[in-house]
Amino acid sequence: MTGPGGTPSRRLVVLRHAKSAWPPGVPDHERPLGPRGRRDAPAAGRVLAGAGFLPDLALCSTAVRARRTWELAAATWATPPPVRFDPRLYGAGAGELVDIVRETPAEVGTLLLVGHNPGLEELVLTLAGDGPADLLDEVRTKFPTSAIAVLTSHAPDWSALTPGTAALTATAVPRGTAPRKDGRGDGPRGD
Repeated sequence: MTGPGGTPSRRLVVLRHAKSAWPPGVPDHERPLGPRGRRDAPAAGRVLAGAGFLPDLALCSTAVRARRTWELAAATWATPPPVRFDPRLYGAGAGELVDIVRETPAEVGTLLLVGHNPGLEELVLTLAGDGPADLLDEVRTKFPTSAIAVLTSHAPDWSALTPGTAALTATAVPRGTAPRKDGRGDGPRGD
């Protein structure tokens, strides 16, 4: 992760689903992860754990690719948090996502949101009233599959979160590695 440290009262971790496949005849909601996505999702889980950004609660889209991203990321943690699969996250815009996040119970300090673009990118930019210009530019330029953005807020509870009241404090784009051709360990990623 890149970005300054600090201990916020609220932390929103946004994770875009990993790279999906496009099988013929499969409805968008049902699209599975592709090979790269199956490698990148666990890498996202390891990055979150390594940076100390494990959530107290996860909200995840009901789309297959988002659910599988959650499953593979959470499988890398000793104790995954509770997860709520919310159909409203599929296709939601920034305003809808803010409303959903604002429903989070006050006792949740770190919330993970697993969903889709363009809504997630719009959410990050909508909430980020502050943060390093380079991190904001990264998100504006591209928020690719498996991308992570961490927003912090000192709001007294989630219901007080409004546009421009959070700081973008970290970003990452985790990538897994493909098995080496000789079968030993990890090698360069390719797809």
